[in-house]
Amino acid sequence: MKKIRKVLLISSIVAFFISAVAGVVAASFVRFLLSPVSSSEEMQTVQIPQGTSAKVVGEILEENGLIRSSHAFYAAVRIPEKLLGVSSPIVLRSGRYKISPSMSVSEIVDIISNGKEAFVTTVIPEGFTIRKIARILENGGVCSAESFIKATKNREMLESFGINAENCEGYLFPDTYSFYENMDANEVVSIMIKNFHKKLSSLGIEEINYKTLVLASIVEREYRVTEEAPLIASVFKNRVDAGVGLYSCATIEYVITEILGKPHPDIITYNDLKIDSPYNTYRWAALPPGPISNPGLVALSAALNPPETNYFFFTLTDAEAGRHTFSTNITQHINATAQFRTKRSN
Repeated sequence: MKKIRKVLLISSIVAFFISAVAGVVAASFVRFLLSPVSSSEEMQTVQIPQGTSAKVVGEILEENGLIRSSHAFYAAVRIPEKLLGVSSPIVLRSGRYKISPSMSVSEIVDIISNGKEAFVTTVIPEGFTIRKIARILENGGVCSAESFIKATKNREMLESFGINAENCEGYLFPDTYSFYENMDANEVVSIMIKNFHKKLSSLGIEEINYKTLVLASIVEREYRVTEEAPLIASVFKNRVDAGVGLYSCATIEYVITEILGKPHPDIITYNDLKIDSPYNTYRWAALPPGPISNPGLVALSAALNPPETNYFFFTLTDAEAGRHTFSTNITQHINATAQFRTKRSN
């Protein structure tokens, strides 16, 4: 009997030892499955579509060589307290993420569950043209300049937004955007146009007359001090109503740089004023056929609500502050211009 008890005791000890060893081995194996795949810190951009399950997210990561096991990833998400030491439930969010093989499952889960997307912060300045915006996007890795320019002429895109023009010039709202790397150019254009309409809504309107948009694009390129923008808009409106040329140097710059493809001029010459183009407001007494820039809220608001004035001229008289003098007739305008030139020469 003693002998039987001794055998049972030894068997129990052996079983316990085997179980303990198996537990240690299993725990080590789980830690291995949750550990980084390699030491490579090369980032990959991973797209997690809307509504993707944790199981499929794990499969996407495994297919890209970013985790060892999709099953281990799924288990970690489902029982995070035991495998990741996280007490709260894990919710994976859709988006684009930058992940490297040197990250552990815990680090990857943290990125995706907290929505730490791989944004490319892109600043589009007020008054930039399609081509200038295209260069910014290409330099930032968002999309190629060529694909962006092509997308702005996409007929289906234009019609979907009710734009009856050759391209989206004027409708690409200048703002700070959170884009992704290697985005579809059509998506980028769509986001910017939607933002344009959102900003219009903030001004209390849903649509803008095309001629008003053209006016806003010129005001954008002419004003430097916010409170002068409405006055500049009033000058141009008065000149259009009177059938007088706008005489805007900004339109000449547009012809030179955007239509003729030449470098930005240091000065506008008399020969430049003779260029035969419908955008040359020194030759034609009307608004140009399309916007010459993409205006911001200040210029849009000014063009939508120009004050009633008798001004027909304005000239820069404080270069440092960017302020202009506004005149009702040519004599006042000539005198203001002469005084400014005299001041600068002294």
